[in-house]
Amino acid sequence: MISPALTSVFVKDLCLFGYHGVLAEETRLGQRFVVDIEIRADLSGAIADDDYQQAVCYGTLCDIAARIVTGPPFQLIETVAGRIAEAVLTQLGRVDFVLVEVRKPSAPLPYAISGTAVRVERLRTHDIAFSLGANLGDREAVLQAALERLGQADGLTIEAVSSFYDTAPWGGIEQPPFVNLCATGRTTLVPHQVLRLCKEIERDLGRQPGLRWGERAVDIDLLHYGERTMSDRVLTLPHLSMFERAFVLEPLLEIAPDLEIGGRRVSEALAVLARTGGDVTRREPGNRGA
Repeated sequence: MISPALTSVFVKDLCLFGYHGVLAEETRLGQRFVVDIEIRADLSGAIADDDYQQAVCYGTLCDIAARIVTGPPFQLIETVAGRIAEAVLTQLGRVDFVLVEVRKPSAPLPYAISGTAVRVERLRTHDIAFSLGANLGDREAVLQAALERLGQADGLTIEAVSSFYDTAPWGGIEQPPFVNLCATGRTTLVPHQVLRLCKEIERDLGRQPGLRWGERAVDIDLLHYGERTMSDRVLTLPHLSMFERAFVLEPLLEIAPDLEIGGRRVSEALAVLARTGGDVTRREPGNRGA
């Protein structure tokens, strides 16, 4: 599913001359290639502000295709299309999805056809991290179930999971202690899709509306989404309070010691954080706690 926040931009029927093909005469004489490109990107800033600098330029898409089609020869137009798609994602950081079609109108075949073509799709993957916590019910089982649901979601992969940590409540509300952990992974989903997934899992695992920072069956926070920064009424990235929370930084340091989020290294943020004794305690493997 593509988020409604994404805008599609198209280049159609870009005609270029190149020397790609398996046959010797193709690489010697050359021929026309026709390229279509579709990208999808969050252009909400460009739309709201009528700002060219936040848009994706059609001319840039044409320049990328032209550089590859008119450049060194490849045997396969599949390779040509793939190189264009990869270059678009590399050069244009706003783009999350690209579809490239390369057509070969004059393919040397002994048949009456109007042309041949290939299509290549690419999705950008983003590094992500989650903080999970619970202080009601079978806390460890619920956290494991939440991790399984995250890892089974289409477009999202969990790559590393921390130990369990016993943590004191945060936020000034008297309540039972928490169990927390962090997980890192990669996703092709857009940020609000990831948020919706987290809220759906929370609801399915028994979370009920309650006091902010109060007790809960499960809590899943998206900590960062690559280098993306954003803030709206439902989502702020990077997470607004993560650098104030030892129960986030301790488990995150365990699995991603060199991670830098929003220009701050996790290890450095933890080193300067004000702490209280026993606020976060790492469990030994196999220890399910009290």
